[in-house]
Amino acid sequence: MKSKKIFSLLAIAAVCSLLLTTGCGYLFEETAQPEIALKEVPKVEVQRPKPEEQKPEVVVEQVKPKVQPQEEKPKVVVEKVKPKEKPKEQKPTVDLALKFTPQESTTYKIITEARRTVKFEGAFPKEAAFQGGTNQTRIEINFTQQIQTVDDKGNAVAKITIEALKYSSIIKDNPVLDFNSSREKDQNSPLAKLIGQSYTIEISPAGQVTKIIDTKQAQAAVQGVTSSHKAALALLKSDAINERHGTSKLPHADKKQMRPDDNWSILKTFFFGMMGPKSYEKIYTLKEIKDADGRQIAVVEMNAIPSSEMAEQLHKEQAMGDISKMFDNKETYTGELKLDLTAGKVEKHLEKLLSEWVMVDPSAPRDNKEPATLKMIATRFYSLEKID
Repeated sequence: MKSKKIFSLLAIAAVCSLLLTTGCGYLFEETAQPEIALKEVPKVEVQRPKPEEQKPEVVVEQVKPKVQPQEEKPKVVVEKVKPKEKPKEQKPTVDLALKFTPQESTTYKIITEARRTVKFEGAFPKEAAFQGGTNQTRIEINFTQQIQTVDDKGNAVAKITIEALKYSSIIKDNPVLDFNSSREKDQNSPLAKLIGQSYTIEISPAGQVTKIIDTKQAQAAVQGVTSSHKAALALLKSDAINERHGTSKLPHADKKQMRPDDNWSILKTFFFGMMGPKSYEKIYTLKEIKDADGRQIAVVEMNAIPSSEMAEQLHKEQAMGDISKMFDNKETYTGELKLDLTAGKVEKHLEKLLSEWVMVDPSAPRDNKEPATLKMIATRFYSLEKID
C-alpha cells in the first residue's frame, strides 16, 4: 500500500508540473514595436538574355534480343524404395519347470516373516492403550530335500529333513520365544527335537505341493502343551508346509514353454487380523535368460495387484467386522525368482509384501498441525535360497 501511495503522489506531481509550464506565456503583455518608413527606389530596366534554341530530342529505342525458347527436358520421377524390414527373430523358448532325479539331494535355507505394527501419532491421549507396538514371527529353517521317486508326469516324492532352525516371536514389542538350534542353552527346548526329523511330500514340476504324504513321526517327536511345543507342531501343519515348499509356483505343464517377456499369474490370499483378508494376483514375467558357468539361469520378476476375482468371497468373510474401508490403504508386493534351467532347481526366490492402512481423526480442527492419526502396517517376507 505504501509503494502504491508513493507512486500516486509522483503521478500527481508530474501532471501539475506539465500544467504550470503550459500557462507561462499568458502571464506577459505584448510589447508595441516602432514603425519604419520606406523610401522610393528608381526603376532600372534589365535586359534579359534571349532564350537559346532548343535542340530536338533524339529518342533511342532499346531493342531487346530475341531469346529462343529452351526445349523442356522431360521430368524424371524417382520413386523411393523402402528397404524391406527384416522380421524380428523370435527368441527360443525354454522350459520353466523343476526337474527331479531319484536319490538326488539339495539343501535350502528358507526364511519367513510376518509382522504387524500399530502406531498412534498426533493428538492421542498419552495412555497405555494408545502406545501401539509390533507383533512379529520370524522362522529360519535349513532343510535337505531328497528325491525318492519320480512318476511319468515328473511329480516327485521328496523327503524333507530339518537340519537347523531359528524361531523368534514378539508380541507388542516383548520377546516371548527365541530359539536357535546352534545355541547350547536351547538344546533342551521342544523345538530342538525337530532337528533331524523328516516328513514326506509330493512336488510337481510347477513347484506345487500336490500331496502331504507323512508327518506323523515328526509330530510325535514334539507333542506337548507348552508354547514351544505348539510352535513346533505349527511348523508341521499342512498350511505351513504348503507355504514353505509350494511358494515357487511355475507355469503349468501346458504353458511351461516360455520366451522372455512372457508371463503367467497366480492368486494369493493373506489374512490381516482385524483388517480382514485380502487377495492378490501375482504376475510373474520372464525377464531374461543368463549364462553362468555353463548353466542357463532364468530371471523372473513378480509384481502383484489386488485381485477382484475373490472379492465377493472375501467380502462375505469379513462382512461382520470390516473396518478396512475406514482407512486409506497403500501397498507394494514384489519379488524375484532365479531358476537354474540346466539343473531344474530354484537358485533363489524372494517375495515381500508391505501394506499400510492410515486413518486421520476427521473431527480434528484444521489449525491442528498434528491431528490424531492411526497407522497399521503389515509385512510378509519369503526367501528361499539354495545353499548346497
